[in-house]
This record gives sequence, C-alpha cells and structure tokens, in this order.
Amino acid sequence: MTTELIYLTLTAILTGVLWIPAVIGQVQSRGTLKPEDYVTLPNSPLADWAVRANRAHVNAVENLGAFAAVVIVAHLAGVSTGLTAAAAAVYFFARLIHAVVFISGFKHFMARTLLFTISWLAFLVIAIEVLRHSL
Repeated sequence: MTTELIYLTLTAILTGVLWIPAVIGQVQSRGTLKPEDYVTLPNSPLADWAVRANRAHVNAVENLGAFAAVVIVAHLAGVSTGLTAAAAAVYFFARLIHAVVFISGFKHFMARTLLFTISWLAFLVIAIEVLRHSL
C-alpha cells in the first residue's frame, strides 16, 4: 500500500470517529434519546464544545471526498512521489490537529483557519502532481 493510501485510510478513520465527541456532548446535554425523539428531535441547547465537535465532524466529512478522490486517482494513475506522500501526511496531520483545535475552542493565531488552509494546500499539491504526471 502506498503512503498516500495509508494516510487516506487514517483520514477516513479519523472522519469516521469524529462523530463520537459530538454524540457524547449531545447525551451529556440532552440525555439519551427517547422514542419520541426520533420523530421530533430535542432542541435543548448543547454545550459549545458539543456544537464545535459536530461542526468538526461535518467539516471533515465535507473535505474527505476531494482528498480521497485525488489520492485514489493518483494511485490508479501510478503517481506516487515523495511530494505526494508528504502532502498526504501533511493533510492527515493538519486535519487531526484541526479537529482537536476546533473541538477545544482554541482561538489563538487563527489556528483553525490556518490548519484548514494547510490541509487544502496539501490536497492541491497532490492534485497538481497527478495532473502534472498525467497530462
């Protein structure tokens, strides 16, 4: 398995578990779901960290598709370079730290925006490498 596919797998796992803090926050704020909650969702307020956890998960889901697409296309096209491997690692670690910063509410240095931008640039590096080698 290429380094890029390993980091795609780790990113998918990260995205797949980010719902857990959001659900913990909902249960802490609202209690466990009752049968009537499946029809009319409870609207009691959530703790700020639980709202951030949900948003971190949604953001990860929104970005996973594009990252997965370029990594899979790179793999199918036989494009695996030191640059694409490094970019895949940077993407994963930027997304991991982004989730921690988002959920924790860390507000200094525009860290969340900076980490998102770093992951987006890593995605672009892979996409450009795929195009450069394939055209």
